[in-house]
Amino acid sequence: MAIVFDIRKYSIHDGPGIRTTVFFKGCPLRCRWCHNPEGQFLGVEVILRSARCIRCRACVEACPHGAARLGEAGPEVQRERCERCGECTLVCCAEARQIVGREMTVAQVMAEIEGDIPFYDESGGGVTLSGGEPLAQRDFALGLLEACKEKEIHTALDTCGFATWDTFERLRACVDLFLYDLKLVDAEKHHQFTGVSNERILANLQALSQRGHKILLRVPVIPGINDDAETIRQIASLAASLPHLDGIELLPYHHIGVDKYTRLNKTYLLPDAQPPSEEKMAELTYILQAYGLPVKIEVKT
Repeated sequence: MAIVFDIRKYSIHDGPGIRTTVFFKGCPLRCRWCHNPEGQFLGVEVILRSARCIRCRACVEACPHGAARLGEAGPEVQRERCERCGECTLVCCAEARQIVGREMTVAQVMAEIEGDIPFYDESGGGVTLSGGEPLAQRDFALGLLEACKEKEIHTALDTCGFATWDTFERLRACVDLFLYDLKLVDAEKHHQFTGVSNERILANLQALSQRGHKILLRVPVIPGINDDAETIRQIASLAASLPHLDGIELLPYHHIGVDKYTRLNKTYLLPDAQPPSEEKMAELTYILQAYGLPVKIEVKT
């Protein structure tokens, strides 16, 4: 059993072909720019959509813990009292309160995946495990990967790399493609902006590369954090030193996830950040290509 917060079908941004992306709850990092904050906490959560509230007070009456409130701006949650039981969401006919995250078995996830096998076969697609961080629920991730391989489904693992090598050792044989996130090489800056050391992340990347795994390095381009020439050269130097790498994908910063913080009653830490310009992305691409690295820019739609 695992906690999943989304299963996105017909995805074209999480590996080759048409894919089904399974989003796991739970992540050890706290990146300031995270666009999936609902994936950070390993457990179900209540999110609020204030504009939908019709002020019927059904949620207040239904909450057994006294955590549901109705304020001037709409629905509120006393997070310290909320047990995330979901009773308030069951009576909210306007869907102003919703539960994020559901417990699923491997068989339940596979039931949603298997219907799309014809699309995988035709497009060269498959299944991608994402999050959050799928390795935060290692045993379930392994079970799902094994089930996919039994059906001869192409598998991709979108990971921040922050896990024990034993975790990678257990499941690497079932992964056809690693979508390996790399934010920063500088250890101090990595800790400052993600909350964790990158020592384990870099060691796992090196170990996977040495073993010849197919790896696409994914670099989110975050204004003021890692979009300067020196930082990109550090990433390029590291990437060029790897024994095996299939390429680098630059992911321009975007605002897609900002509203989610309000719904979760969390503070977004980069309120003034703006997406990088096409000129900036071209400049960073040129630096990476100068190291002989194949580079592509992923554009979210």
